[in-house]
Amino acid sequence: MRLTVIGTGYVGTVHAACMADLGHEVLGIDVDEDRIAALAAGRPPVHEDGLGELLARNTASGRLRFTTSLAAGAAFADVHFVCVGTPQRPDGGAADLRHVDAVVEGLLPHLRAGALIVGKSTVPVGTAARLGQWVDEAAPGCEVAWNPEFLREGSAVHDTLRPERLVVGSDSRRADAVLREVYLPMLRAGVPYFRTDPATAELVKVAANSFLATKISFINAMSEVCEAAGADVSLLARAIGADSRIGPLFLEPGLGFGGSCFPKDIRAFAARAEEMGAAEAVVFLHEVDRINTRQRRRTVDRARRLLGGSFTGRRVGVLGAAFKPGSDDVRDSPALTVASAIHAQGAAVRVHDPEALDNARAARPGLTYALDAPKACEGADLVLHLTSWPDYGRLDPRGLASVVHRPLLLDARNTLDAAAWRAGGWTVHALGRTGTEAVS
Repeated sequence: MRLTVIGTGYVGTVHAACMADLGHEVLGIDVDEDRIAALAAGRPPVHEDGLGELLARNTASGRLRFTTSLAAGAAFADVHFVCVGTPQRPDGGAADLRHVDAVVEGLLPHLRAGALIVGKSTVPVGTAARLGQWVDEAAPGCEVAWNPEFLREGSAVHDTLRPERLVVGSDSRRADAVLREVYLPMLRAGVPYFRTDPATAELVKVAANSFLATKISFINAMSEVCEAAGADVSLLARAIGADSRIGPLFLEPGLGFGGSCFPKDIRAFAARAEEMGAAEAVVFLHEVDRINTRQRRRTVDRARRLLGGSFTGRRVGVLGAAFKPGSDDVRDSPALTVASAIHAQGAAVRVHDPEALDNARAARPGLTYALDAPKACEGADLVLHLTSWPDYGRLDPRGLASVVHRPLLLDARNTLDAAAWRAGGWTVHALGRTGTEAVS
């Protein structure tokens, strides 16, 4: 089939490359001319495992091409995936839909008869119905469906080609049949397929993200209680996660969530619920958000106590800048928020990350960056582990101890082998675990 993918950011680039790899002819569309040129040359805009190879293979085969022209895209295909961003509005928590609206408005004058617009962007419930009315009025016979994405940064290619489920929101049998054809290789492989009404499809995405964010904030709330009680939150998480009704996934105590999805999605969900008169049903999401934000402040406060109550004149080495391992995304990164707060309070902060240094420099130019972890930690009075890259688990604690001023570690992700670091001469602290709180 011939498809367009409109918006070549994180979701769009991955979706376009994967659809081409399934054998479809795909035209990626974006207003950013530099990005389109890079993609046409096979260079991905983000770090994502396997994406570079996928782009190179499918651009070389001719199945994947790129343009800046919506009109060209409308002439090329009858199925158009909308993958543009829906950031948080600056005046509140609601989602900013101007990019989604602009895509549909731009397509309308050029759509071929019977074309299908398929939304993948995360949107407030009711968006598909509103856009469907526009399309009915301006391009009779064309339709809108919603097909939310459930990608995890760091494993997005795998999640697209081997998803846990496909959700399609449409009231049209024809639209459903078209999307079943698009995803036929996955359906043949046994991927569960849920056909719903458009409103349910929109809610599936935000409900899933809200539930996962709630699990993360729950275990981080428990970490506060564990510190007060002298308990160990990592052991608590393992014990309750062994319950099949709860499960271990997303019960990982630490610095909390960030990135471009969870924070904005739970805020947008709460804002939309309030618009619909259902604010009380999701009032808990405000506390989920507050707990998550508080984890960053707790980390800064714990680090300050470990340094005797002040950052002034201290050196702090930071391991991690990306909001999660496997990605170079620093949007709403807890690691960078903590590093910047410590820097603002008087510490000399040096940051390392295996993939995100360029993005981190652009986002937080006031910080100092290092190309390797030992350099970031050189002369440090305290080392903070803020992004759980596997690289940091492979560091030699004894060797690293030889370059710091004081071998003092705060593991804000609870993923390093504390026993190995202690054996290497370090004093180790972690969120949700008790220990000596201050050094002179």
